[in-house]
Amino acid sequence: MNQPLLNHATQTMAAGSKSFNTAAKLFDAETRRSVLMLYTWCRHCDDVIDDQTLGFASGAVAEASIEQRLAELQRLTRRAYRGERMSDPAFAAFQEVALAHAIPERQALDHIEGFAMDVRGERYETIEDTLRYCYHVAGVVGLMMARVMGVRDEAALDQACDLGLAFQLTNIARDIVEDARNGRCYLPARWLHDAGLTQQNFAAPENRQRLALIARRLVEEAEPYYRSAKAGLGALPLRSAWAIATARSVYREIGVNVVKAGPRAWDRRQGTSKTRKLTLLISAAGLALGSRSARQVSRPAGLWRRPL
Repeated sequence: MNQPLLNHATQTMAAGSKSFNTAAKLFDAETRRSVLMLYTWCRHCDDVIDDQTLGFASGAVAEASIEQRLAELQRLTRRAYRGERMSDPAFAAFQEVALAHAIPERQALDHIEGFAMDVRGERYETIEDTLRYCYHVAGVVGLMMARVMGVRDEAALDQACDLGLAFQLTNIARDIVEDARNGRCYLPARWLHDAGLTQQNFAAPENRQRLALIARRLVEEAEPYYRSAKAGLGALPLRSAWAIATARSVYREIGVNVVKAGPRAWDRRQGTSKTRKLTLLISAAGLALGSRSARQVSRPAGLWRRPL
């Protein structure tokens, strides 16, 4: 893959995920390159659906309907797996990574299905429904990233998926109000009903106290998935374990900050400071080292299961 595309991938990661960008710098050079390329494809698919294509899509794609854009992503993904020459740089990068690391085609298409769920405007009745969405947009990314890091054991892949689920639950809690402004709600309708809220009024300023309780429930729901992911660090090479432990700590901290902020959680975007990220990076090194000798822990019963 040429250097300009690698440079673009690096810039895309820095702009699109400041939390994961810190962790990505810890991978060995070869793994980091593959992680960046895979992330670029994921980001590109997201941007195509949102019509924010970062200069990669042609004018024809940018002017197409959202359904046509979705169909084009699916078509190009299938072409990449057939080994056809890819003119789109994001798909050329994805093709290299997917074929080199034997990423199953179904997983790539499962990720695009997450965007299709947004296009269809799906609603989520239960937390299991929300977790199904989390799988498509983030859990399956954890599966693909784990394959890039050399993981093939199914139990370890489950734990990689769990980290993606935890990340997305945290994202949902952080972005509830922003998502509502864009006409999207990933909160379980039953939870809204329990709090005396509706799809129409949950994000209203006067309901922030009750919304904060729902955000707390989401953050609490993420905890067993974060614990499962921590138990899976031992399946990764040491530097990859350090990178993933760092990402896990940084994202988990975002959820902690949402809960601490309570009703004011959405006055500004919750995150972690550079100083705090450095502290978490150092502590994550200890987690990674400790995972070398930690005994294998089975995935807790009762967690949502990915499709097999």
